[in-house]
Amino acid sequence: MTVDLSPRVSSPAGRRGVGTDNGALLRRVGWSACALLVLGFLGVFFAWPVLAILHRGLSTPEPGLLAEPQTWRLVAFTVGQAAASTALALVAGLPLAFLFARVRIPGKVLLRALVTVPFVLPTLVVGMAFRALLGTDEPNAFAIVLANAFFNVAVVARTVGGLWGRLDRRAEDAARSLGAGPLRTFRTVTLPALRPAVFSAVAVVFLFCSTSFGVVLVLGAGRYRTLETEIYLRTVRLLDLSGAATLSLVQLAAVLTALAVAAFARRRGGAAGVSGSEVPTRRPRGVEWVPVAAAGTVLLALVMPIAALLVRSLRSRDGWSLDGYRALSGTGQGALEVSGWQAAWNSANTAFDATWMALLLGLLACAVLVTSRRRWAAELMDAALMLPLGVSAVTVGFGYLITLHLLPGDLRTSPLLVPLAQALVITPLVIRVVLPVLRSVDDRLRAAAATLGAGPLRTRREVDLPLAARAVVTAAGFGFVVALGEFGATGFLARPEAPTLPVAVSELIARPGELTTQMAYAVCALLMVVTVVAVLVIETLRTDSPGEF
Repeated sequence: MTVDLSPRVSSPAGRRGVGTDNGALLRRVGWSACALLVLGFLGVFFAWPVLAILHRGLSTPEPGLLAEPQTWRLVAFTVGQAAASTALALVAGLPLAFLFARVRIPGKVLLRALVTVPFVLPTLVVGMAFRALLGTDEPNAFAIVLANAFFNVAVVARTVGGLWGRLDRRAEDAARSLGAGPLRTFRTVTLPALRPAVFSAVAVVFLFCSTSFGVVLVLGAGRYRTLETEIYLRTVRLLDLSGAATLSLVQLAAVLTALAVAAFARRRGGAAGVSGSEVPTRRPRGVEWVPVAAAGTVLLALVMPIAALLVRSLRSRDGWSLDGYRALSGTGQGALEVSGWQAAWNSANTAFDATWMALLLGLLACAVLVTSRRRWAAELMDAALMLPLGVSAVTVGFGYLITLHLLPGDLRTSPLLVPLAQALVITPLVIRVVLPVLRSVDDRLRAAAATLGAGPLRTRREVDLPLAARAVVTAAGFGFVVALGEFGATGFLARPEAPTLPVAVSELIARPGELTTQMAYAVCALLMVVTVVAVLVIETLRTDSPGEF
């Protein structure tokens, strides 16, 4: 038997193995800390206020309120107008989805921007645009349906179009070669493949329409009210907190149902016949000109309210006038405590703060979701981060009023209160824009960087960040525009001496008078111009990576 008596020398590889284990442990601890930071922020500034609303509604309920016929008329109108708006948005959005997914046309970037502008416009601006288009200030339920559909056509067009653009044409060509006509091919081949995206879009649009605030506030004029506007009315005007909390419970049940449907549809998103990249577009042939013509009609319809708003901002009883824009240097005959330009500055500052908060939170969340090796944990965290997009901003703002005074320093008096509420709305959009891009990065690039000695942070900086830079800029642009026009929570939380532009519009239209009305339309026109410019920049920077919106 041979015995090896040579001295044992610890190998460098062995020492590296110990170091590697320690490094892996440190990385796990670091990512866990990031996850706790993100979830902690979500818990304090979202879950706690919403749960406080639930507790108030359950501990001091108003059973008589739920028994009143007026309450169920509110529920019926909320659900009815949301269902009608969703159906109209679906009918209008499908031709646009086909146009963007399958048709080669010049100026597609401009057309995408045109379709996206209504979605990121402030809801108050949309309401004012339809008031200008219809030429009347009278309450109009049909106008509410039209405005909500106008607001959400982009969700259908982009969600369904994103999947449609990656469907393999060979299944459709096979059906056509077997004698199926265009309509039958669409019904039996294309539509079943698109069903997950259609269901997801319908659930999201219904959610947005059922929680619509600014549109109903402007076009309903107090006669037509939804649960969202009733919660606002009871809290701000009537100081009926227990009644508002009870209605919030009813609304939250509807919101959670819509979110569950959307999540189920997203889980079924891997439709058969989907290729990894976009299918090449082509010129329309034969009957394909029908949806193209329908898409052109929808585009024209989307332009009309925008054009009407611009024209109305330049018109007065005496003809063409810039009085509304000149009045921005004043307070609207006492309707505001500050000038219109000061309100614009407040909006820009608030949107900037909300955007950097949402970017910090969203990018941390994306890094954790991409790194996590436990799929169930990543999906659970992703779902939790999407909740603020679905839960009523009015409910969140209401929750802030009854909870945040318990934190050190009483954040209710802090100038960061409004940006915090807006950041909750923006963060899901940041994640939905950036996360698909990070997930599409080839892991071999990260492995190569690690082999060359790059640590985790340097790998993220040298590999992920350059590839996702355009998506980050896009997310920042979307976030800034959405924050600029957010009104649901801001209407609760903005101080009278520091109003944002949407709050200023609300105050101006509540004060009768030709000059205040002109000033309100001028503010809306400015918001719309900023939105159009931002969306054009976003579409120019748009990546071809698969995304969800």
